[in-house]
Amino acid sequence: MGKLTAVAVRSSKAVAGKRKKLTDGGGLYLLVTSKGHRYWRYDYRYAGVRKTLSLGIYPEVELKEARLAHANARADLAKNIDPSQQKQLHKSAVLCAAASTFESVALDWFERKLADKSDSYRVRTLRILQKDLFPYLRNRPIAEIAASELLVVLRRIENRTVDIAHRAKQTCGQIFRFAIASGLAERDISADLHGALKTHKKAHRAALTDPRDVARLLAGIDCFRGSVVVKSALRLSALLFQRPGEIRKMEWREIRWDLHRWEIPAEKMKMRREHIVPLSSQALAELKSLQLLTGNAVYVFPSLRQLN
Repeated sequence: MGKLTAVAVRSSKAVAGKRKKLTDGGGLYLLVTSKGHRYWRYDYRYAGVRKTLSLGIYPEVELKEARLAHANARADLAKNIDPSQQKQLHKSAVLCAAASTFESVALDWFERKLADKSDSYRVRTLRILQKDLFPYLRNRPIAEIAASELLVVLRRIENRTVDIAHRAKQTCGQIFRFAIASGLAERDISADLHGALKTHKKAHRAALTDPRDVARLLAGIDCFRGSVVVKSALRLSALLFQRPGEIRKMEWREIRWDLHRWEIPAEKMKMRREHIVPLSSQALAELKSLQLLTGNAVYVFPSLRQLN
């Protein structure tokens, strides 16, 4: 064996309309196609069947590397292992490892489990993944990530904001549980970090429970000296008891005048279910008055740019 030289391999050229084989011994040879492409091949027999194993393309794989791959294949054959089958198993293992990285599993979870969530929730979650988690965990096999490793990542986020750190931990828990269901991990390591982060202090908004306070709020709205549209939005907020974001995105097409109700479509709601808001006579009167100003716009409360 070892008949070829680096010079012979480098100077090998195609023969017009024909393929040429430069043998190195032991079944190893360089196949030169009619177009000048050069491939390393190993011909062998396994279980009485003639087979050919690809060992790479020259010059990406030099003669020395081809001989090493050839020697490994012969060693497998000596152990009654089919080199071609072994190569496929290795390729499958590499593909499986690539599919089980934290990033690949997280993106799969994101597309499958968050498809029916609101756009704002999806955007917020993707931002946490891309900004806070992927830079440190992107290529790590999800089954190999330790709780201590995840804690280091979460502490980095915690130094910036405690709230996002807790959200990131919650997101990781969902990803790990998805990986378990997919057979890519055995346990949710984020559960080991209970109490490891600083306590997130929730700011509770005081509610108006005294009728006198409610009366003062309504009086304040009536005395508001801003634009008519904004004043109308404040009045409807008090009448409809809906979130500011829902009031702001109210569309004229959602108002069912005949049924005296506001029908918010499912795609706008967090739970992805249609939401029906009854309209009192006062709310209807407010909307009819506002319709004279913004009725030609898509939104009940359009921006100044949309009105102009």
